[in-house]
Amino acid sequence: MKNPDLKTLAGMIDHTNLKPFATEDDFRKLCAEAAEYGFAMVAVNESPVSFCKSLLKGTGVHVGAAIAFPLGQTEIRCKAAETEAAIEAGADEIDYVLNVGKLKEGNDAYIREEMQTIVEICRKYGVICKVIFENCYLTKDEIRRAALIAREVRPDYIKTSTGFGIGGATPEDVRLMKETVGDLVKVKAAGGIRSYASAKAMIDQGAERIGTSSGITIIREFLEEQEKACR
Repeated sequence: MKNPDLKTLAGMIDHTNLKPFATEDDFRKLCAEAAEYGFAMVAVNESPVSFCKSLLKGTGVHVGAAIAFPLGQTEIRCKAAETEAAIEAGADEIDYVLNVGKLKEGNDAYIREEMQTIVEICRKYGVICKVIFENCYLTKDEIRRAALIAREVRPDYIKTSTGFGIGGATPEDVRLMKETVGDLVKVKAAGGIRSYASAKAMIDQGAERIGTSSGITIIREFLEEQEKACR
């Protein structure tokens, strides 16, 4: 992708607060910033979805709910119920964590069933679905296998990381994911992206969304670069 303009860059950012100790004041701040900067979405856990939805009414900013976060170690029926509850509360987007253990066991049938279940719920309600791989725990072959399943099932996005694992997004993983799914599924990079340079590295490899709690820093650094280029 060529260098994005300001509006395009802001519209790629999922402004994130998934901390377990976040309060209503934190969510008010998160939503106000997202509306001010024109970010794509606020990424929150399921509980504050309805509160954030009310704050963002009329702004065009989506509310995204993290499901089975951050471990992914709940049964499919539990992930499905949580997804339904989040959508009922007003979620426009769902980011769910796949069962990493099942993937590592080679149980691709389980991963496919899980993905199909969540994707079908999201399609039913017209909600965007993102599948979090948590790449820091996966081999390149495991990342590729999960991406091939996604290529078949067709969630809207596959996503690198929760940001709560032992590592975050890398340009190499983004490239591998994008090369595997092609144009059939988009890629979201998340985890450890705290600067415009790191965000741009992900975008250059094919990421179309950036999950970060440093969205404002990224925008400010982008504007500084633009200013320097105009001197």
